[in-house]
Amino acid sequence: MTEESRSFLNRRSMLTLGAGAAAALVASAGTAEAGRPNTPGDAELARSLPGGFRSAYAQVNGVRLHYVAGGRGEPLILLPGWPETWWQYRKIMPTLAKRYRVIAVDLRGMGGSEKPQGGYDKKTMARDIFELVRALGYRQAHIAAHDIGAMVAFSFAANHPEATKTVTLMDVSHPDESLYQIPMLAPPGQHVHVWWFAFNQVATLPEQLLAGRARFLVDWMFDHLVADPASIGDRDRAIYAAAYDRPDAIRAGNGWYQAFGQDIEDQKAYGKITAPMLGLGSEFNYDYLAAVLPSKAVDVRVRKIADSGHFVAEEQPRAVIDELQAFLG
Repeated sequence: MTEESRSFLNRRSMLTLGAGAAAALVASAGTAEAGRPNTPGDAELARSLPGGFRSAYAQVNGVRLHYVAGGRGEPLILLPGWPETWWQYRKIMPTLAKRYRVIAVDLRGMGGSEKPQGGYDKKTMARDIFELVRALGYRQAHIAAHDIGAMVAFSFAANHPEATKTVTLMDVSHPDESLYQIPMLAPPGQHVHVWWFAFNQVATLPEQLLAGRARFLVDWMFDHLVADPASIGDRDRAIYAAAYDRPDAIRAGNGWYQAFGQDIEDQKAYGKITAPMLGLGSEFNYDYLAAVLPSKAVDVRVRKIADSGHFVAEEQPRAVIDELQAFLG
């Protein structure tokens, strides 16, 4: 670990969560600005990546999903987290496309995908991805995911084992009852907890506060939950802010959190995941994944991504690529 990373971790307290979300940490407040309206579109962004990537859409499970695909080989589905889009995998997609057909998907409610009023429980969202896999002509797929996407990937493996070749969870697992134990106030000696879990539960107000101002939120997340804030630059932050700047996008993203109660109930009925499972944990959340995932699946390995905060694929892309390729074969 670098001296800079040691300093980063020493300055902040780790908060391990039942759902495996990253620790929320306090640092000096940075500047923020509203999301920029003239950011490049998905088609342009896809073409900018080596590997012949192209932007496309599919109507599946009653919802129109946007995805970006490129490369050749076995299908590898990548699912992003909040507050990001498929673009969070830009640093690993070109290399992975040399060995796999890489398909990065905007979840229901995210980015270029449709934003319906409901269906944000992870079981329904997993069905979206299952039908996408079938629509693209595949019987099975590797699935790797981060944050909210990791919750969907877990549900995919639980509900569609016949379609799951492997499953990789980055820094997060599926919601469980431990979410109900998150305190309203941070305990002494700990700075802040994941306030956005509660904030995103509130109806209507987040849209009123954040519409046109999503850049403030995006900057806060990337300034506080990464080891090196420079690893997610201004242009990328502007792309994410533009994706969450409208009321319908804010509402839809909040829907993923508002469905946690249903997700917790659904998870109670799941048996152990039978597909091989890889957990990639940041400096914050490795210990949690190492403790929890072996009870969730029959074939589990957990690896630490060193010198990284929550956004592992952007902070340490080479390490994530190496772990994925070693795991997938």
